[in-house]
Amino acid sequence: KTSLRSAVRVLSSVPVSTGKTPFAPMKLSVVLLLAATAAVCYASSEGKLKIGVKKRVENCTVRTKKGDLVHMHYTGTLEDGTEFDSSIPRGQPLSFTLGMGQVIKGWDQGLLNMCEGEKRKLVIPPELGYGERGAGDKIPPNSVLIFEVELVKIERKTEL
Repeated sequence: KTSLRSAVRVLSSVPVSTGKTPFAPMKLSVVLLLAATAAVCYASSEGKLKIGVKKRVENCTVRTKKGDLVHMHYTGTLEDGTEFDSSIPRGQPLSFTLGMGQVIKGWDQGLLNMCEGEKRKLVIPPELGYGERGAGDKIPPNSVLIFEVELVKIERKTEL
């Protein structure tokens, strides 16, 4: 973003003559092209799931995969820090089958390849969360969701 801003700043500081030179329309075209490129890059990066590992597990031998029954502790907040849900006060982790659509897409994607005991921070864009509909009165439409998660246990179905 910084180099793009610098390029736009330099281009916009070049004086435009009275129109007797063919470069004035070209300068405007370059500025518009850079602005459009910046908008596309910014929009595409906004819609991506961000995964941060808060606590790694040494000597991890089993990682989560699609179809595993996982048991997760979590705390969910909005971008402004408002907490909307947490399993921790209940003392009961949430259990679900990973990758089967039982939870939001951001969880199905963001919890893959985790080890028991690992902690992550997930920043989930609206399209991988609750989208335009939101969820009840606690999660407004088009909300970015932030989850601090801990994988308590993996239960893997034995393959036949």
